Amino acid sequence: MTLLTTPLDALHRELGAKMVPFAGYDMPVQYPSGIIKEHVHTRAAAGLFDVSHMGQVLIEGAGSAAMLESLVPVDIEALGVNRQTYALFTNAQGGVMDDLIITRWGEDKFFLVVNAGCKEQDIAHLRAHLDGQQLTVMAEQALLALQGPAARQVMRGLCPAAAELVFMQGCHATLDGVDVYITCSGYTGEDGFEISVPAAAAQALARSLLAIAPVEAIGLGARDSLRLEAGLCLYGHELTQDIDPVQAGLVWSISKARRPDGERPGGFPGAEVIFQRMAAGAPLRRVGLAVQGKRPVRDGQAVLDTRGRQVGSICSACFGASVPGPIAMAYVERELGEPGTELTVDVRGTLLPVTVTRMPFIPQRYYRG
Repeated sequence: MTLLTTPLDALHRELGAKMVPFAGYDMPVQYPSGIIKEHVHTRAAAGLFDVSHMGQVLIEGAGSAAMLESLVPVDIEALGVNRQTYALFTNAQGGVMDDLIITRWGEDKFFLVVNAGCKEQDIAHLRAHLDGQQLTVMAEQALLALQGPAARQVMRGLCPAAAELVFMQGCHATLDGVDVYITCSGYTGEDGFEISVPAAAAQALARSLLAIAPVEAIGLGARDSLRLEAGLCLYGHELTQDIDPVQAGLVWSISKARRPDGERPGGFPGAEVIFQRMAAGAPLRRVGLAVQGKRPVRDGQAVLDTRGRQVGSICSACFGASVPGPIAMAYVERELGEPGTELTVDVRGTLLPVTVTRMPFIPQRYYRG
């Protein structure tokens, strides 16, 4: 299979990146400094991530909000212009097809960012539900993420208007003479920005950002450990077609207006299944695990109770450089999901002690004004 590349492919190689296949793309997992140093740098200063493999889609035309509301459990009608919301595409069984970000660009105009591994499926799903609206796949756009406590100061020097954005807000802007769309968002738990930029201008913009002292290139390895510390789900790990929002601890993503007692209850795929789970509780729940000692656990390993009975499995794990120590997320039986519960993980026949802990593992530092 031939891997796709992003517009920053040549720059990654010039910077000495270790490239790996990811969601059909050849992507940088790390640069010479290594994952841990990249992780720590992002928490302390500013990291630049290439997330151009993500899908960018524009939906416009009369009834766009209602069409999107038929697919996600979010109050799209109430979303303000240049405001974003986290959303889930649900299936008829209440499972999650993908998680995405929806930004309102106008009365009947919405900008969507979907996961790389799901984008073909998501685009087909959207097309199948169009009711006179127009769908544009923004294939000629790259996506850069500038993340970390120094990101706002960097942005202030480039685009003062964007530096005034608060979490989940965006604006059209010009950087280096190029029209871009900037949002105050990201997936590291830090303050930061995502920049949708024409592919032809992406490398020049990336080079301009990397020339600013606090900014360093960061790979997918650190992006994963940063999001895990922040307690954020990764599609294919914490979210799948068989995992519903209640299990995943994402009931907050179901808008009040779309809940059973809301103004516009249901109307999205799997609503009744999800509402039933909300009322009765799901058999499993997503939890954070602090691993005792230094030995890591891995995705897919069994989680056991004190009697040695399997009660769940690991869905994501890493060394949390800011914790510091090995951490994981897992799905376990609901009654064993309270913080402080002692469990073990079967690591090739060795039982490692773990403790259920609250998430996020470190405080999220989104800028809310």
